[in-house]
Amino acid sequence: MIDNLKILLHQGKQYIPDVTTAKVPDVFRGRPIIHPGKVDEKELVELCPTGAISASPLRIDLGKCTFCGECAFACPEKISFTTDHKIATNDRQRLVIVEGDDSHIKLNPDLIRAEISSYFSGSLKLRQVSAGGDNSCEWELNACGNVNFDMGRFGIEFVASPRHADGIVITGPITENMAALLQICYDATPDPKIIILAGTDAISGGIFEDSPALDRRFLDKKQVDLYVPGNPVHPLTFINGVLELIRRRK
Repeated sequence: MIDNLKILLHQGKQYIPDVTTAKVPDVFRGRPIIHPGKVDEKELVELCPTGAISASPLRIDLGKCTFCGECAFACPEKISFTTDHKIATNDRQRLVIVEGDDSHIKLNPDLIRAEISSYFSGSLKLRQVSAGGDNSCEWELNACGNVNFDMGRFGIEFVASPRHADGIVITGPITENMAALLQICYDATPDPKIIILAGTDAISGGIFEDSPALDRRFLDKKQVDLYVPGNPVHPLTFINGVLELIRRRK
């Protein structure tokens, strides 16, 4: 017993008491800032492997960004990455960071369907679908339920069957081989249901965007309720985004 108490005293708390105020290490790349000043915008545009950077004005699309940091390495006086991990939103356009804009990324309350807060504010069960993912986002989503992040304390859990789920979380760029299976999983989920895209690959296709092996037609006529950028996503980004989505509003 004494040895166990020594271990607990040495390690401290293994869980995060408040995920909404938790900080991440300085090495983490979160929301970028594009500072004013003249640079060779064409060079930065050509440097980005996924076409996430556009010019006139200079902007970064976090739905395409792999957070590799190459742009910040090339022009540290122009682009810097903060440790702001709260970058999930339900508005695709809010993932585009424009030069000189240092505002935080938030959800658009006008786009949140009324039934989400009505039905899911106290409990949300999700079925995760790896639609051709590389297992990085999948690992991070698994970590959401571990002792550190403990997503289950908010009533948010992953379930094995779509028939027991309130929505689906898609990771991966949606390959041709997974397109039909993704549709089957979605159809098996009872209404009302939500769709969450987790990770750069799921949001835009990422580095595989132009690959003929992808079939992203599933998203053409679907309303995405939450975009969670990251490559891979951080558990705190996912948890805070989902909490903001389902919290009860007047």
